[in-house]
Amino acid sequence: MKKQYLDDKNKSSEQQECGIGIEAVQAEKDRIIERQLRFQDLLISISTTYINSDLSDIDLLIQDSLKQIGEFVESDRSYIFSYDLVNNTSSNTYEWCAEGIEPAIDNLQNIPIDYIPQWVKAHKKGEAFLIENVSLLPEDGEFGLRAILEPQGIKSLITIPKIKNNTLIGFIGFDSVKKINVYNENEKDILFVYANMLVNVIQRKEHEEQIKAQEAKKEELLKNLSLQNEELNEYAHVVSHDLKAPLINIHTLVGWFMDDHKDVLDEAALSSLKHVLFNVEKMDFLIKGILDYSTIDKLKSEHSLIDLNTITTEVLQTLFVPKHITITIQEELPSVYGNGWRYKQVFQNLIQNAIKYCDKAEGTIDVGFTEKADCYEFFVTDNGMGIHPNYFEKVFKVFTKLESTGSSSGVGLSIVKKIITNYKGRIWLDSKEGTGTTFYFTLLKA
Repeated sequence: MKKQYLDDKNKSSEQQECGIGIEAVQAEKDRIIERQLRFQDLLISISTTYINSDLSDIDLLIQDSLKQIGEFVESDRSYIFSYDLVNNTSSNTYEWCAEGIEPAIDNLQNIPIDYIPQWVKAHKKGEAFLIENVSLLPEDGEFGLRAILEPQGIKSLITIPKIKNNTLIGFIGFDSVKKINVYNENEKDILFVYANMLVNVIQRKEHEEQIKAQEAKKEELLKNLSLQNEELNEYAHVVSHDLKAPLINIHTLVGWFMDDHKDVLDEAALSSLKHVLFNVEKMDFLIKGILDYSTIDKLKSEHSLIDLNTITTEVLQTLFVPKHITITIQEELPSVYGNGWRYKQVFQNLIQNAIKYCDKAEGTIDVGFTEKADCYEFFVTDNGMGIHPNYFEKVFKVFTKLESTGSSSGVGLSIVKKIITNYKGRIWLDSKEGTGTTFYFTLLKA
């Protein structure tokens, strides 16, 4: 009986000790899980701060996050390095040090990566480089890893690669000076997430800086273009205005000379003088075209409702229409906002162009529109000589003409395109040589 009692007592004691051991293991597991959850919460908090903060404070944000992560993993120094794999160097860009730890950032610039081949090799594989106990490293010479780390008082360290677009750009690291530090796999994984966060936030800052630089450059370019355009238009206006006076004088003097000497001038001399007058008139048309083109942007009377029926009627009253040409304008054209003189320029130039290039015994010109969802699409169709596809874009350029005869300035269609573009519309054409041409353009309803 006594023996049975002692056996039962020993058995009970062993069970109690086993129970205490299980409870201790479970408590350790709970502690580890609770630590991982707090670590994740910290990372989420840092990430939220990055997202919601003005990235002009990026340096302060990174510095603060290095401190938070460093304190959590109980390191004494946390830092960020950038790799320059072209020059084979590495530089310390950010650093946090615990109280009593000497900063090292100033002495860690442009360090040859030949000094740290072990962790460069690991980082290129996308792996962490971990040293749990520096004192256990082999004695590998004056420039060996142990010789580099021990003078800094480092007992343990871990470094995590920073990778952007599959390219190694640097690493984050954590030094333990006061004690040996051990990192489990979960902590390594979380540190990798933190490294990726840093890459993303720095990349976001770089993108924003690039955008700001591009916007500033664009704004400066637009200012310069606006100034140059204004100066060019002013120059064209002044030069054109100054040229008109001598042209008028030339035309007048030649005309007087022809009248005064018509009895003594033979046909050849008169033909030459008439050719002079023709070219003077051609020059006058060109100058008028330049003046019109350079003053389009200077009209200020915008946002009044313009009845295009009235505009087209006034245009027809001012144009010379040969008897063999019939012009048909669609009834009830819409009213649009803008400047009446500009719209008159559009219809006048397009109709005049159709008249000029009519080569048929019976010419027809049709003007109309179709209503779209947000705009009106107008057309001016003729049955004239047509335009080769090679000229579909060229005809809208200043001084471009399909033929050199006549006194046309070659500016008319350029004026039309400039006006339509100014009203956020577009203009294009469809044509077949020998059959005719249709010019289309759009004007917004609003």
